[in-house]
Amino acid sequence: MSAPASTITAVTPGGPAAATAPAKRQRLRFVANGKAATGLVTLAFFCLIAIIGPWIAPFDPSKRSSDILQSPSGKHWFGTTHLGQDIFSQILVGTRGVMFVGLLAGIIATALSVLIGVSSGFLGGAADETLSALSNVFLVIPALPLIIIVASTIPGAGDLMVALVIGLTSWAWGARVLRAQTLSLRRRDYVEAARATGESTWRIITVEILPNLTAIIASGFVGTVIFAVMSEITLAFIGISTISEWNWGTILFWAQSQQALAQGAWWWFVPAGLAIAILGTALSLINFGIDEFVSPRLRSSGHTKVKTADGHTVKMRVGFTPVLSQNGKKDPVTPVVRKATDEAKGAA
Repeated sequence: MSAPASTITAVTPGGPAAATAPAKRQRLRFVANGKAATGLVTLAFFCLIAIIGPWIAPFDPSKRSSDILQSPSGKHWFGTTHLGQDIFSQILVGTRGVMFVGLLAGIIATALSVLIGVSSGFLGGAADETLSALSNVFLVIPALPLIIIVASTIPGAGDLMVALVIGLTSWAWGARVLRAQTLSLRRRDYVEAARATGESTWRIITVEILPNLTAIIASGFVGTVIFAVMSEITLAFIGISTISEWNWGTILFWAQSQQALAQGAWWWFVPAGLAIAILGTALSLINFGIDEFVSPRLRSSGHTKVKTADGHTVKMRVGFTPVLSQNGKKDPVTPVVRKATDEAKGAA
């Protein structure tokens, strides 16, 4: 036998009376997350600067002037270089190249990983073996050395070439993750039901499988964007890519080559470094937000708050189901849980 139903009742956020009320579906739960919202707003800001940056730049970033190595002022917000070039204008203009490479490479790599990984996991058989072998080959290809070789071999290799190389060599890891997840989903009841009703293979993949992989796909896209941005900046900083096109790595390249730190010109490299750090933080916050959106345990940071029938707020651990009695006691959490457990054991 089990304990009488009238003895205990489950805790709900609104108390026992709220258990009968229909649950309201929280809309835009991902955007409501503080980390995700901060990351999205920051990323949107950088995308806006990438679009309008060259138009709102107060000076031509390559134009020389007599204001040599000037510290930040009202005329030059971020100071000037050894040639009198305005660093603030260089930051604004250089944002476009960084965002273009990061987003384009992320889109290409994500599309390939979804196409190959999901197809491999769902189709199985010879198709799975072939696509898995292809993924393993690209998985061991070092992307950054390959980009350096391509950029140094092809004259005038710009942002488009760098983005294509990064995107075409960075999809294998995401494909392996998606294949593993698809293998766990292909035999679920709802997939078998769709297959039994005669649904086509590609409709099952797009309607039944892909919606359950959205968080993994988004996380892989964010990770690829971070890698692409860092690769683009690294190539410009070491002088591999063309230095005639401005980006944040180009600014750091000239600052390092002209020994800005030794001259005390901190304003030459600090703004570009802060821009890189802020963009990386924004992308990381979006990634954290995706993780918390998928995992309730991460979403509540290991704890959840509930209200008892008498209005008390109790903080409970995730995975622990509190039990309350209806006797109106003011401290019903730990003692009543133990009491209900003892009663259940005695009834059994």
